[in-house]
Amino acid sequence: MNIRKAVITAAGKDQRSLPLQTLIDRDGEQRSVLGILVGEILSAGIEDICLVVWPGDEASYLKAAGEVRGRLHFIPQPEPKGYADAVYCCRDFIGNEPFLHLLGDHIYLSLAGRSCAQQLVEVAIAESCAVSAVQAVREGKLPYYGAIGGRRLSDRQRLYLIQKVIEKPTPTEAELELVVPGLRAGHYLRFFGMHVITPTVFEFLPQSSHLSQALARLADSERYLAIEVEGQSYDVGLRFGLLAAQLALSLQGRDREEVLSLVIELLASRERSHR
Repeated sequence: MNIRKAVITAAGKDQRSLPLQTLIDRDGEQRSVLGILVGEILSAGIEDICLVVWPGDEASYLKAAGEVRGRLHFIPQPEPKGYADAVYCCRDFIGNEPFLHLLGDHIYLSLAGRSCAQQLVEVAIAESCAVSAVQAVREGKLPYYGAIGGRRLSDRQRLYLIQKVIEKPTPTEAELELVVPGLRAGHYLRFFGMHVITPTVFEFLPQSSHLSQALARLADSERYLAIEVEGQSYDVGLRFGLLAAQLALSLQGRDREEVLSLVIELLASRERSHR
């Protein structure tokens, strides 16, 4: 499997402005969420990047991309038909190839020596099939994400065969259909927001309102795996999501000590004001 292309979706009504937000990265430099995402993709050896946007937003994204703007191709999603349609818009760009897909409103931070995207792509190439990044979470987090059910492969500790995909399952649905042997009680595998997908998915997207529905059908039609990447993802569209992403970046970066001091100072000041 050769993975040469990547897709970032960013055309949603509540998502359009999020990749344009700026953060201070781990090197202490101001960068847009989009610029950080493109850097994540480049770290996996992929340089051909498609961005699905609302028509007319291209200029704003080019400006936000900064020095990596030359890597981007734009495809408009002319009607707000949902997530599955956004990915389907890229079918001509992708052709008959597997591709890396990232969400435009997430920041991904590795806890290992390789980026999250690199970890995922390496597994997809080695296994020669579709692979989604996942993270184990308590059932209370499930209403915000798609989640998977399956079984751990006996020879790979963090690798799972996907047998079921449900978008934003209830705790009851998760207990009935998404229990994965070997996980702690009350924990399930939710999507991390990053996938390597085979072109077979384009057969299922037109009948799907959400990508998870198409991925569920993909799991029924071909070998499809999940990997617990060593990292964290932060949805900047959630309440305090941008703040959480900024703190996580800062605490991994060169300004860690300065940020820790600021946080301690703020907490101490608040404690004094309540005495």
